[in-house]
Amino acid sequence: MSFITSSALQDTGYVVLDRYDQAGDPAEWLDLEYVGWRSSGITRFAPLASYAGEIECNGFWNHTPPRTDKDGVWIPSQVEKAPNLARRAQEPGANVGRCRVIELQPNTYADAIYNLHQDDNNRMNEDGDGWVVRAWFNLTDDPDSLLILREDRFDPATEVRLPLPAGSRIIVDTQRFWHAVWHRGPAPRYALITSWTSGPELDAYIEANNGDQHPRSVALDPQIVDDAQVEMHRRIEERRKSFEAQGIVMEPPADLYS
Repeated sequence: MSFITSSALQDTGYVVLDRYDQAGDPAEWLDLEYVGWRSSGITRFAPLASYAGEIECNGFWNHTPPRTDKDGVWIPSQVEKAPNLARRAQEPGANVGRCRVIELQPNTYADAIYNLHQDDNNRMNEDGDGWVVRAWFNLTDDPDSLLILREDRFDPATEVRLPLPAGSRIIVDTQRFWHAVWHRGPAPRYALITSWTSGPELDAYIEANNGDQHPRSVALDPQIVDDAQVEMHRRIEERRKSFEAQGIVMEPPADLYS
C-alpha cells in the first residue's frame, strides 16, 4: 500500500527537533487524571485525547466502530487542566489520534530492552492516507535517560539512544522501530506522547523547528549492552516457558537467540 509519509523521517525514521523552552509553563501533567496502562515498564497514562473523549488508553481499532489512530476526541476535564499540553499537541495542525502523558518509574537498561515494542498506529489506515507517527515531548528534565530505538529487536547494532532533557522533542516512526525508554530516575519521568498523521502540516512543523535527521546517539559500554542482552533473553525464555505451560506460544523459538 502507498501512504503519505514525511520526507524528514524517510532516511533514519526519526527526527529530533529544537528543544522547547518550558521554563514559563506550569507542570500541568501533575494535575491530570491517570490510569494504569502497560508500556515500557511501570507506567501510568493520562489521556488528553482518546477514541471517544473518555479517560482510557485503548487502541482505536479495539472500539466499535474501529478506526486507525486518527481523529482523537479531546477530553474536556483533562484539557481544562492542561491547556498548554493540548496546545502543543495541536501546534503542527496535523491530525491528532491518541494524545496522552506517560508517567514512567525509574528502570534499568535491561528492563528497557526487554520492554522494547512496536506500535500499531496504522492498523486500518487506508491506501493514500497519511502515515501515523509518534511525537515525544519530554516534560521532566531527564538528561541521563534515553529513548532507545532498534530496527531489529534482538540486534543492539541497530540501536539508537537519544537523551531526554526537559523540552526535548522527538518524532519517530514507531512501527518501524522497536522502542522503549531507559529512565535513570530517581523520580518518575513524564512525557507528552501524540500520534500525528504525516502530511504537509507535519513537514512544515519539522522544518520550522530545525528537525535533525542524524542526531548523535549516546554511546554505552559494550559490556553493559552484552549483559543486558543476556538478561533480556533470559526473561523472554522464562516468560515463554511460563506461557507454554499454559498451552500458549508467546515468543519465537529458542534458536532465535543463538
